[in-house]
Amino acid sequence: MPLTLDEINTAPLADAPRLLDGIYEHSPWVAEEALTQRPFATLAQLKWALVQAVQEAGVEAQLALIRAHPELAGKAMMSRTLTAESTQEQNRAGLTDCTPDEFARIQQLNADYNARFGFPFILAVRGPRGTGLAKQQIIETFARRLANHPDFERAEALRNIHRIAEIRLNEKFGQEPRLGNEVWDWHERLARHSDQGHAEKGQLTVTYLTEAHRACAEQLSQWMRESGFDEVQIDAVGNVVGRYRPAQAAGADGASAAAREAANRQEGDAANDATGAPPAQYLLTGSHYDTVRNGGKYDGRLGIFVPMACVRELHRAGRRLPFGIEVVAFAEEEGQRYKATFLGSGALVGAFDPAWLDQEDAEGITMRKAMEDAGLCIAEIPRLKRDPADYLGYVEVHIEQGPVLNEMGLPLAVVTSINASSRYRCSITGMASHAGTTPMKRRRDAAAAAAELLVYMEQRATQDGDSVATMGMLQVPDGSVNVVPGRCEFSLDLRAPSDTQRDALVADVLQKLNEICQRRGLQYVAERSMQASCAPSDATLQAHWEAAVAKLGLPVHRMPSGAGHDAMKIHQILPQAMLFVRGENNGISHNPLESTTADDMQLAVQAFSDVLQQLAQEHP
Repeated sequence: MPLTLDEINTAPLADAPRLLDGIYEHSPWVAEEALTQRPFATLAQLKWALVQAVQEAGVEAQLALIRAHPELAGKAMMSRTLTAESTQEQNRAGLTDCTPDEFARIQQLNADYNARFGFPFILAVRGPRGTGLAKQQIIETFARRLANHPDFERAEALRNIHRIAEIRLNEKFGQEPRLGNEVWDWHERLARHSDQGHAEKGQLTVTYLTEAHRACAEQLSQWMRESGFDEVQIDAVGNVVGRYRPAQAAGADGASAAAREAANRQEGDAANDATGAPPAQYLLTGSHYDTVRNGGKYDGRLGIFVPMACVRELHRAGRRLPFGIEVVAFAEEEGQRYKATFLGSGALVGAFDPAWLDQEDAEGITMRKAMEDAGLCIAEIPRLKRDPADYLGYVEVHIEQGPVLNEMGLPLAVVTSINASSRYRCSITGMASHAGTTPMKRRRDAAAAAAELLVYMEQRATQDGDSVATMGMLQVPDGSVNVVPGRCEFSLDLRAPSDTQRDALVADVLQKLNEICQRRGLQYVAERSMQASCAPSDATLQAHWEAAVAKLGLPVHRMPSGAGHDAMKIHQILPQAMLFVRGENNGISHNPLESTTADDMQLAVQAFSDVLQQLAQEHP
């Protein structure tokens, strides 16, 4: 029989740790410490208590926990002294059936890793889905992590230990993240579509209105229909829009969708005329399905599939809410093929710029031609603008794209604001001169000035705590190893949680640039290429996310978003609030290593469903 939380909560404290035997390899102290936090309302709360117990134990206890684990395909496996749990996990990963070359490679990696870090390599070989990693994935991860800093690798080992414990707990409690698994599978299947030239390399790249992009739109449309959405369409800019009608407008007479929609409009108008009450509103949600080049599977797409799963569960249960749900898979957010970032969400707020239509991609194809070839009706674009009166607001689920949750061991966080940002293209001009004959005090070195500015930016942004400053592009045109740089070109990306804080950061950085160049006898140009205002979360919608996270038994962690999202565009017309989901691999994003787990996806679906229920009570 599966273990229950009631058994955990009511067992004598001396006996309770035995119920969790084997969860943490040869380390019963973890369960003993966590169980002092009883009672647990949810399994997620128990998992968090276990994480906290390890975090608070100190470095020596953490190292002992790591060293209690066996090597992968190591001596314990060969001598058959693995625990039953480890044996099952290594068997499932195929590590007991290695070829001689694979076995030799793993043994060398084990030796190199232990020599570098002083503890065994730990990897949750069951993987993010719980079904197991391929041997090649394991070997590639092993080799990649050898380059990590020892402190980082210790933390990475602990994160994998917690993932191992999570899977073991699920099995002990008979729990399966069913919805998380299904959301995971949607991501995997959609990632089969990739642009020509990248698909052949095993890279995921989906840029605006390519063949792969259009295939994604058709696939999303099909899944929305299968999930029970009443209306699904690809709009005039390529957004995939699915609408699940509110209870009062659902229509149950078997009429066609178009007929029901017309009837519902008439009924809504009549009801409005008779009672003075407006027709039922919709909750807007979604995210983008395009990607950066050689990107990850979850950026944007998680925010499409989580609400899709919620709608499907409502449909399966035959349930309607007092409001409708509109899920939009935005066609473009990344600005990869054309310089038209947030094109998809921008169209919904009336911010589509007709001048974009004449932009050309790298092959000389204009956006207008690409849209016409895709069968999109350009004349319909102005009609895509949404009327705020029709909506309760906008919510979005997104992978964090950063390391904070990963380091904290938390699966979810509530976003307080999307940071304001400014970008600049800059150049510094000095004098190119011979590297051997020009004395240091007589140089007009453009690269040295940029380096000085970069160090200042790092210090200045740190003063604010939550501001960030990046010189992401830095080059010396026509530079040579024996020439003092006469020109340096670079970018600035400056972000902060508020417009005021961003503006202060920008002013200080530009002032420093001016001061450096004057002191060094240099000329400079700083041209602003982009500026976006902050998008603070709506207090009410943010409170709903917070209540949903708390109901899961998790602490409510609030944080700003340093990355831009479709939510910041929709913020121009609607109140918005976001939920972050933890990313694996130190939260890396815009990268093939971008990942999250089915368990964290499950929690996101549960949180979204809870927000829907809160709104249903709030808007009867």
